[in-house]
Amino acid sequence: MNKYPLWKNLLLLFIFVIAVVYAIPNIFPQDAAIQISSTTPGAALTQNDLQKVTAVLKSNKLDFKSVTLEKKDVLVRLHDTDTQLQAKEKLTNSLDKDYIIALSLETATPEWLLKIGATPMKLGLDLRGGVHFLMQIDIDSVIKRRLKGDVHNIGKELRKQHIRYTGIAPQKGGNINVRFRNSSDLSKAKDLLNSQFSEFVWKDVVKNDSYQLVGTLQSNSLQKISQYAVDQTITTLSHRVNELGVSEALVQQQGKDRISVDLPGIQDAAQAKDILGKTATLEFHIVDTQHDAADAAASGVAPPGTELYNFEGRSVLLKSQIVLSGDSITSASAGFDQTNGRPMVGIRLGGGGESLFERETAENVGNQMSVVYVEVKSEKKKVNGKDKIIYNRESKVINIATIQSALGTSFQITGLTSPQESRNLALLLRAGALPAAITIIEEKTVGPSMGKQNIQMGMHSIELGMLLVVLFMVFYYRFFGFVADLGLMINLVFLVAMLSAIGATLTFPGIAGIVLTVGMAVDANVLIYERIREELRNGMTPQAAIHAGYSRALVTIVDANVTTLIVAMILFALGTGDVQGFAITLTIGLLTSMLSAITYTRAIVNWKYGGKKIKWLSIGIKPGAK
Repeated sequence: MNKYPLWKNLLLLFIFVIAVVYAIPNIFPQDAAIQISSTTPGAALTQNDLQKVTAVLKSNKLDFKSVTLEKKDVLVRLHDTDTQLQAKEKLTNSLDKDYIIALSLETATPEWLLKIGATPMKLGLDLRGGVHFLMQIDIDSVIKRRLKGDVHNIGKELRKQHIRYTGIAPQKGGNINVRFRNSSDLSKAKDLLNSQFSEFVWKDVVKNDSYQLVGTLQSNSLQKISQYAVDQTITTLSHRVNELGVSEALVQQQGKDRISVDLPGIQDAAQAKDILGKTATLEFHIVDTQHDAADAAASGVAPPGTELYNFEGRSVLLKSQIVLSGDSITSASAGFDQTNGRPMVGIRLGGGGESLFERETAENVGNQMSVVYVEVKSEKKKVNGKDKIIYNRESKVINIATIQSALGTSFQITGLTSPQESRNLALLLRAGALPAAITIIEEKTVGPSMGKQNIQMGMHSIELGMLLVVLFMVFYYRFFGFVADLGLMINLVFLVAMLSAIGATLTFPGIAGIVLTVGMAVDANVLIYERIREELRNGMTPQAAIHAGYSRALVTIVDANVTTLIVAMILFALGTGDVQGFAITLTIGLLTSMLSAITYTRAIVNWKYGGKKIKWLSIGIKPGAK
């Protein structure tokens, strides 16, 4: 009785060894480091670049641990943050502008552990230090752009059905106004628009021989547009964070129109702020040749359906219709034109809109097409004593070329002024265009000292909690209490290994979840031991009492943990950020505690008492006690 077969003991031992291997990386410290990468997106640095970096460090007599090639970048590990800051300054001054130099923190985990995927837990912003941005999205511009597109589609559909109208224009508040000459055209249009554009509520307004249809976007449609803009912005910012080479970043929605971005380990936010905050994209327009651009520039008024721009010192008229936008671009790479060696950006489409682009270019072979670079900048101003964000749209024509043939999914943009401009443009296009302008309304830099303090406090709380539990269990349950303490240690190893393996980001609330798990981890053992003591008082033999204690307490243990697990799942589903971190550690802790408290402690008890003739158990009661 109370003996596991050999294969089960070996299996438990093997699982524990694996857990130890994946938990070990967390005991290694982090090195102050400098990450050096190429400004050319996707380009890998070489041994030549490594030698340049090493030479700069040695010439300035800066002490460093190592200089290595890590994937595409050069990584410099240093002994402390003071040397790190000095090294960054020297490298910035000595190397040319073809390098991106960023401060970071890198794990000192041995290479053989990293090769098998054993990496330390990811630490959140509150533990590791870094940069926090809170960004606000210009939702109004998204709605205006949506209305502008609907105006074009509505007019196209009315003309297609031969319904005459005298004017159509967007209005404030998500409205579109369509005007007609008579009630007959208004009635036909209303039936058509109710069926084709059901996201609007259409009302007819007839007054003083004026026949109008006013369409108002429904509230659920406005909500969908707003949420789409937020979701698309989160996706784009995540891509841009990846382009920056920042791991463990957290990009999440905060409120109706705000997004928070946490960049752990980033100590120099200049480049991150520059790239994340840019709202840049491209628009392709057909050049209007039916009107005179010089006359439009002289009068200051562009003909209907056109927009006036300046390109290389001369005025040009572009048709208002966008034949292709940056949303359709899936790949962009900087390079040089093989014909004349000038900077260019190679474009590949795949995000939608390719058919319209191919059709428009096919219909305009021999005509000119322009590429317009659009960037929306924001600034804070005081309006009537209140802070208000003002958005300014800046557009410039960067290229005009004659369409030689219908353009497909791959082509080049030329006419750029420098390689740096082509690299920046390619990076922004490849990361994706933001659907609306964003403004950084809050910026916080969390120093590594704060993260270190939080980690120390968290570790102290875990250590103190475990110490009190260990002492109490040994005092109250004797040898069985010692077994429970071993199970607690095993549970902590499993918990840390699981968090490391799944790539969870540990925050301070996550540490609170671990502390709570430590306190709850012995609950199962208490239930088992009290059942064993009860059976011993009832006169059951020690072997039978052990068997009954583990088998009969199982249902109670599962019930107690399932109720807590349900609460943890609700917290994860409804919470965000820190609340989810707490729920994850609590959930994993509950599952690992059941494994350690039931299976592993039973294996240790079996090793001590299983298959032996015993008269009493060291479980905190005297033999024969009632």
